[in-house]
Amino acid sequence: MAGIYIHVPFCKKKCSYCDFHFSTTFAAYRERMLDTMHSELLLRKSELGDNSIESIYFGGGTPSLLLSNELHSFLTLIHTNFNGLDTAEITLEANPDDITEANCIAWKSIGINRLSIGLQSFRENDLTWMNRSHSALEAEQCVSIAQAAGFSNISVDLIYGLPDLSLEEWDAHIARVLGMGIQHISAYCLTVEKKTALYKLVSSGQLTPGGDDAQSEQFLHLTDRLTSHGFHHYEISNFGLPGLEAIHNSNYWKGVNYLGIGPSAHSYNGIERRWNMANNAKYMADFGQNETWFEQEILTSKERWNELLMTGLRTSWGVNLQDLFQIAAPTKDFEANLKGFEEKKWLVKTDTHVILTREGRLMADYIASELFM
Repeated sequence: MAGIYIHVPFCKKKCSYCDFHFSTTFAAYRERMLDTMHSELLLRKSELGDNSIESIYFGGGTPSLLLSNELHSFLTLIHTNFNGLDTAEITLEANPDDITEANCIAWKSIGINRLSIGLQSFRENDLTWMNRSHSALEAEQCVSIAQAAGFSNISVDLIYGLPDLSLEEWDAHIARVLGMGIQHISAYCLTVEKKTALYKLVSSGQLTPGGDDAQSEQFLHLTDRLTSHGFHHYEISNFGLPGLEAIHNSNYWKGVNYLGIGPSAHSYNGIERRWNMANNAKYMADFGQNETWFEQEILTSKERWNELLMTGLRTSWGVNLQDLFQIAAPTKDFEANLKGFEEKKWLVKTDTHVILTREGRLMADYIASELFM
């Protein structure tokens, strides 16, 4: 099995917290960019071999800015040149303001069967300082529009740890989402990345994100609320109804091969990682001329060990110890740290796996770093 990720580097506006690769001034080269991405798909079609494509993911950026015929052209290329599955999960990331009845009907007609909608917050002031392109009203209405058009596999994004976000307000956000009847929720803690507008707002004292205690409290409250409503907390930031966990993202954490198309997109084949340059002009100019439009590396045993730990600890199924110890034998320090975390009740060790507990998920990055080779 394998997946294809298509990075659409276009956005209407620059969100204050975002450090992903995109451009808001793309009209002059829009067609050229899409043509180049089509060419990359064709050039690299042999890299996945005979693997069946079980997931296609349009991310970005804002892929919902593409016209339905532009999205369809990618799907046609994939279906023609790759060994696809009729049951493949095909996800489109969408902003609430792009979700109209006409768009949803068109997306359904070309084969999109899953939407990932960036709600982020229901507070108008949050959406303002985030510089989001949608309003709180659109956040409320977009899911029902998509459902009326026939979408029955919908994920929404929320952010916690926001400035002045009380536990009561966070609970109200969760309640609103649960009332929408959606199948999947991704919730991320507000992260202040350098070189973003948010970093400048925080550095200048104009905004103060929620502290560590508030973030932890909101995360645990989210976990308890969603699991009590039947959601499977299958990855630290992700909750899905049983059988509706995201196939594409789950495969990232399982180490399944995937092909990344477009500027800044990453690819992985189990041995090697590759990533395209995060520069639209150079990606288009250098593509096919030489190999300067991407970089690649073969993972060392140390990198494979650390990556397996980092990704596995984030999931409900945990780290497969047999897979880990096939890379290298455990050291005394590893065994000692593992035992220490088990005594703190941050993880559970079975004969075959290591799995973080509810409280351990708050410490996932620290635990992983202490277990790294």
